[in-house]
Amino acid sequence: MNRLSSAKSAYLRHAANQKIDWFQWSDEPFEKARQQDKPVFLSSGAVWCHWCHVMAKECFENNDIISLLNNNFISIKLDRDERPDIDRRYQQAVHAMGSNGGWPLSVFLSHDRKPFFGGTYFPPDDAFGRPGFIKVLRVISDFYKSNRDKVAEYSEKLMTVIKSEATSHGEIDKSLINKASNNILSAFDHNNGGFGSFPKFSMPGATEFLINNYYFSGDKEIGYAIRKTLFSMAKGGIHDQIGGGFHRYSTDEAWIMPHFEKMADDNAWLLRNYADAYCVFGDEYFRITANGIIRFAMDVLSDTEGGFYTSQDADVTPDDEGGYFTWTDEDFRSALSEEEYRIMSLHLLHEKGSVHHNPSKKVLFVVMEPDEIAKKIDMDTGAVENFIRTGKEKLLRARNNRPAPFIDKAFYTSINSMMATSFIKASRILKDDYIREFALKSIDRIMSMHLKENKLLHTYGVKAMFDDYIYLIEAQTSAYEATSDKSRLSVADNLMELCISRFWDNDKGGFFDTDEEVLGIRLKSIEDIPHPSPNSIGTLLLLKLYHLTDKNTYLKYAERALSAFAGRTGNGEIHHGYYYASVEAYFNLLRLSLYTPYDGDLASAVLSSCRPYVNITYNDDRGYVLPCLMAECYDPLYDLKDLKFFLEGRQPK
Repeated sequence: MNRLSSAKSAYLRHAANQKIDWFQWSDEPFEKARQQDKPVFLSSGAVWCHWCHVMAKECFENNDIISLLNNNFISIKLDRDERPDIDRRYQQAVHAMGSNGGWPLSVFLSHDRKPFFGGTYFPPDDAFGRPGFIKVLRVISDFYKSNRDKVAEYSEKLMTVIKSEATSHGEIDKSLINKASNNILSAFDHNNGGFGSFPKFSMPGATEFLINNYYFSGDKEIGYAIRKTLFSMAKGGIHDQIGGGFHRYSTDEAWIMPHFEKMADDNAWLLRNYADAYCVFGDEYFRITANGIIRFAMDVLSDTEGGFYTSQDADVTPDDEGGYFTWTDEDFRSALSEEEYRIMSLHLLHEKGSVHHNPSKKVLFVVMEPDEIAKKIDMDTGAVENFIRTGKEKLLRARNNRPAPFIDKAFYTSINSMMATSFIKASRILKDDYIREFALKSIDRIMSMHLKENKLLHTYGVKAMFDDYIYLIEAQTSAYEATSDKSRLSVADNLMELCISRFWDNDKGGFFDTDEEVLGIRLKSIEDIPHPSPNSIGTLLLLKLYHLTDKNTYLKYAERALSAFAGRTGNGEIHHGYYYASVEAYFNLLRLSLYTPYDGDLASAVLSSCRPYVNITYNDDRGYVLPCLMAECYDPLYDLKDLKFFLEGRQPK
């Protein structure tokens, strides 16, 4: 075993039996590289990553590569989930080199931690239009020895690119909301739903913005794009038709062929999208899909004592990508009755779902709806639906008997908090008290594990980054609004004060991703890539806490954050979706002061309302709800009917 055997990260421990002399990230390997005058090879990935496993098997068990790495390099293995701050900076460097980035990330560094060459997956020998890793290692080793000046010059240029300023000030302009929705719609795929071509990500920030924008505008084109996208995803292979939840992304335009890893963060955001869409549109399919995400999270990614695990791997073995999730015709026949087989084959099994490495195995996706099947085989639709229900139950039981992909049981503050917030949101819409209570228990567990004397951790031994703080603040404010527990609001308020003191850019506005320089850099970002930007979420929370605490300083910070990125986001790009949501919130925030019991009918109506950008405060019982939009307050609402009429009135922007 190498020195990774003692690592906390499951991903690093997976490499403990390799013959490579791996180091964990620390000062030691860079000092050794300086002393021995060798370049550093950094391999960054995650335990859920299919191509990380492929490269590990092909390259890191290859004797020629092992010899080259051990003799000519100092090698570091990094878990991108454990240290996203480090991975993020080297991803940007690889982007600057002209690569698309992704995982595994393979970067070559000088002993002062500066990158000078990199890419992602490398096969051992030339293949797929990629240079072989053996060749790359030999060339890099020779180049580093003979061209040290060029290495230093190029690495400095890369660092300059990474350090480029993200903020670009502008006016907080209401017209940006319509411009953004129109520009995002211009990327809409009318045939398949979603945005752009392939590979296709769910883009939850843009989707959330469009759902909220549709609520106020009623624009039919926006409504169509949302429903088409969410239906197409839910019926595609990216959605686990048997076990619920979503795979990471689709490799094709039609959402059929996924990358099979299932991530807690992806599913947290998609749960929000589907719960909100169910609330706004009332489509039962959206409710069923949201409940499927919850079931997957509870069955696979949750701890009975509270808290959420990070991910489920794509594979059991690297040479059978998605094998756990795919089905042969024989698999179907052996798990189902004859009638169930006939119906389920029509419903979910199709040649378009054939995986490239073994066409006999199929990704399940909705080929025919129950009413179409009923018409085709001359059977009552209700009977078809019953066969589909029992068939799915049998298929899930059969799949549960297979060797299952690895589950990364690491607890990260950011991921746990975003999932807890999503559970609380879903509990309000779906009226499910159990998932709310589990979310509250999960928040409390993370607080007890990772917050000590105002020092927050990302995970054991790694201090928190900006997104850890901001997602925990979001979880605690959501918990306050769902329970009326003012201690949770107090925690959120204190954490936001800490967040501002540690991450706020006093010169230009916005939040940095770390509280101190990492690789000599503090980054600011407003892009949803692909998850909503923590800076945008932070702005929304500043606005919310302004309403919940009456601290005017929060409003000033929010306005400065909105202005700081306005010049950068003025073209309405899809990757700024959640920023546009924060702009829309600025002009549409509704404060509902509840002078009524938490468990009363008026409070229940408020909690289950679909209206976006609502802030809820709890006060002494006087039998009414007081609504205030921006600086204008309306008459108190005493009657349940009047309250519902007001909430459904979709107050103008």
